[in-house]
Amino acid sequence: MQPKIVVFDLGGVLIDWNPRYVYRQLFDTEEEMEYFLREIATSDWNEEQDGGRPLAEATDWLLAQHPQYEVAIRAYYGRWEEMLGGPIPTTVDLLRDIKDSGRYRLYALTNWSAETWPVAWERYEFLHWFDGVVVSGAEMMRKPDHAIYHRLAERFDFELREALFIDDNARNISAAQELGMRTLHFTGIEWCEPLRELLLGTGE
Repeated sequence: MQPKIVVFDLGGVLIDWNPRYVYRQLFDTEEEMEYFLREIATSDWNEEQDGGRPLAEATDWLLAQHPQYEVAIRAYYGRWEEMLGGPIPTTVDLLRDIKDSGRYRLYALTNWSAETWPVAWERYEFLHWFDGVVVSGAEMMRKPDHAIYHRLAERFDFELREALFIDDNARNISAAQELGMRTLHFTGIEWCEPLRELLLGTGE
């Protein structure tokens, strides 16, 4: 069944975000930087902010655990804007073509802090092409929790089985599949042309 709804993740799909853009300036070696991101400012810690924890609270908590990394820890949100590498052009071009086709309703479902989200919203015009956006930090829940997928569908009045969900995180893809969504695990821009063919046909 051809989907009626297309749901995009943002980070890693449409927006290049990477803390290494900052931390390569703060650490002398790649090994030191990777240790910090793996063991100190971990993905699990960052995801708590995506789920609604205030940035100041998160920073203070991490400082209490690792005071020797004060400069690096404060940089995580103090220099967060520098972690934005900008739009991923190939995927944004595809998003534009899907929007212009008029065939689909388009939504974004993103794990993103409510406090940093306004920066992206103001910076990237293409975010306004969506018919609606659900931001995890504002909802106080995050992918892969089933509740946030249901929140998206209920807010914008569609059935999850009608939607194609595109995300670069395998956990989020698995959760969407469990809810009956069609999915595409986005591992790079090489997926853009197959996706274009699926949604727009080879003649587009």
